[in-house]
Amino acid sequence: MRALCWHGHGDVRVDNVPDPKIEHPRDAIIKISACAICGSDLHLYDGYQPTMKSGDILGHENMGVVVEVGPQVSNLKIGDRVVVPFTISCGECWFCKKGLFSACERTNPNAELAIKAMGHSPAGLFGFSHMLGGYSGGQAEYLRVPMADVGPIKVPDSVTDEQALFLSDIFPTGFMAAENAQIEDGDTVAVWGCGPVGQFAIRSALMMGAGRVIAIDEVPERLAMAQAGGAETLDFSKVDVYEELMSRTPNRRGPDSCIDAVGCEAAGHGGADAVVDKVKAAVKLTTDRVHVLRQAIRACRMGGTVSIPGVYVGLADKIPLGALMNKGLTIRTGQTHVQAYTKPLLEMIEAGKIDPSFVITHPVSLEDAPTMYKKFRDKEDGVIKVFMRPG
Repeated sequence: MRALCWHGHGDVRVDNVPDPKIEHPRDAIIKISACAICGSDLHLYDGYQPTMKSGDILGHENMGVVVEVGPQVSNLKIGDRVVVPFTISCGECWFCKKGLFSACERTNPNAELAIKAMGHSPAGLFGFSHMLGGYSGGQAEYLRVPMADVGPIKVPDSVTDEQALFLSDIFPTGFMAAENAQIEDGDTVAVWGCGPVGQFAIRSALMMGAGRVIAIDEVPERLAMAQAGGAETLDFSKVDVYEELMSRTPNRRGPDSCIDAVGCEAAGHGGADAVVDKVKAAVKLTTDRVHVLRQAIRACRMGGTVSIPGVYVGLADKIPLGALMNKGLTIRTGQTHVQAYTKPLLEMIEAGKIDPSFVITHPVSLEDAPTMYKKFRDKEDGVIKVFMRPG
């Protein structure tokens, strides 16, 4: 089959690789009908995620048609059209039973690597590093789906691929980010990063009752999409973000909640900390550029909440713990518990409350993936979301 493979920093190629096979009774094989490039994939592309190996198949936003099932998979049949959560979860462990699916303690075969780095191991993830399981991703013609009796959700014919695909990750991720922000009616919410997750966080915050959402980015196309979704916008390359947020809130109180939808590759303008982050990252003295997180902690109102859906991968410094503690802030974060959200969010799509296809800017073939990775990373050609079909 054809699959998009990682071969090193900035080097991804569509290769011929062996077709996946059933390896466990709870496996299924799906023929991919649609997949996408996620901002998290760029952290792999840029070399920030350790334990990648040449030839690893990327991609964790996947959907398709079931072509084979293992003997213990009774909920799916050949021909079913399904979306696959990026988190691989057993459904039986202590964490899964609490609905904390991304903390599943059974699906990372390389858990010891993660434990050494983080103290505990999260769930295995499609198309990420070997620290997170080394599972092949779905930017390919076919995908093996472990724990297929728990993860995939059937998609009705009334919902298109373009509407359904993002139930695999970015719609639940943006929604959980807004949920973690503990929004009360009328609150002001600031969202850093108007990429795909930020776009869904903006719309989710408004659906949850936010009175105002202030979207922060520097890319005109992203800011325009955020504004179309109901947000006020702020170009961080032109203003002092802290001062602007203070001036837009009563008594310079600051936003009630701040959402960091950027993560470990923050750009930053005009801040010495951002310059230091970039230099240290360039010489491998740090894995994460945390300019946005520092800014969110500083800007959030006293007693407010900082929600972090943006991916961080390792160690960082100069995080203002004094501000965090003295301001009484709540921090909520984590990989998304996708299986907890797919059914209610699919119902929202069916009811017409949201059409997730709004975020697609570049529908292309899987063969175009290497070119589109570079354009997405470099923010060229107005790319916000790349939607791909094999063949």
